[in-house]
Amino acid sequence: MASIARIRVRGIGPEIPRTTWANMPPQLMLMTLVEIEDSDGAVGYGMAQSYGAGQYDHSNFESIRPLLQFIIGKEAANIEARWHDLHTVITPATPGTVAAVDIALWDLAAKKAGLPLYRYLGGARDEMPAYASTAQLDTVNDYLKHLEEMADEGFTAVKFHAWNVPERDLEMLRAAHREFGDTLTLMHDAENRYDYWGALRVGRELSDMNFRWFEAPFKDYDLNSYRRLRERIDVPIVPHGLWLLDLQEFYTYAAQGPWDAVRFDATMSGGISQARKLVALADCLGLPAEQQSWGYSFIQAAALHIGLSNLSSSYFESPVPYEAYEYGILNPIRVGKDGMVRPPSGNGLGLDIDWPAMDAATLVSYETTSSTAVAA
Repeated sequence: MASIARIRVRGIGPEIPRTTWANMPPQLMLMTLVEIEDSDGAVGYGMAQSYGAGQYDHSNFESIRPLLQFIIGKEAANIEARWHDLHTVITPATPGTVAAVDIALWDLAAKKAGLPLYRYLGGARDEMPAYASTAQLDTVNDYLKHLEEMADEGFTAVKFHAWNVPERDLEMLRAAHREFGDTLTLMHDAENRYDYWGALRVGRELSDMNFRWFEAPFKDYDLNSYRRLRERIDVPIVPHGLWLLDLQEFYTYAAQGPWDAVRFDATMSGGISQARKLVALADCLGLPAEQQSWGYSFIQAAALHIGLSNLSSSYFESPVPYEAYEYGILNPIRVGKDGMVRPPSGNGLGLDIDWPAMDAATLVSYETTSSTAVAA
């Protein structure tokens, strides 16, 4: 079996339009791109991203460095074993640290098998519906114009990120429902910034307007508020999915019935290996397994392949406007005119990398090989 011969890690900070949501400063998102080459010369790629206001956050990039000694030289195909190698069991790994490496190993394995990743994972379907996930816009009219543009693109569903001020959000949500409620499926994401009474007020109106779901009115830990809210509104409630990163912790919370879906980001919660377990957990609880894929094309591709490998994920999240998240990729993921999204045509994740663009935006990098690694 081929062993892991070389690992290169890059911190990539492209100059792209900076979007924001929830009244936060514009976000700088650092790509941490992991390249794993095995002893046969095959290469796989994985990525995680980190968010920073005013400057790039290098935590994922730096946290990977000391872990590579535990996997270099070992069999690349034993992905579950390598996933455990990356956990020191001293303190939790930084979000995205394990994920970027794990995704690269899955990409490598699927490429060597000659299969798109979702088929290597078992394959449940070749396409799935997508929703447009908006940035924060300035005015109600801006949202209405944006909805018209998204419908023209082919989207049949849209999720709003707004100002997270209940009355101001409701003004926009009512207008969106009035103009597009008969033609688009609508969702609302509060980015865990409402208090209980604001969430109740918004949730009741979303129920009346038949919104598809109400996402993240509170932090995922606030089970009491979620349970109280779920007893009083009819619209399905979905968690944020970025606060609970441990499988057992997620089960402990989800099993208490605060939400109508399990939600997670594979690149934040430990990669594809962990995501498969979260999908199984959702199935055991009889809940959908909804994914976050707000971010660069690598983040989107990982989520899409997971979604296509099971029937528990009802939608693919497509961040819009597209261009801000497609940097360095020649075949980005776009919705079709029928509202469906399909994977890139290649094997593994299927993404074609624009290496000159990636090289131009690389801020920092390091490399480990089997000949230079420190013995574990």
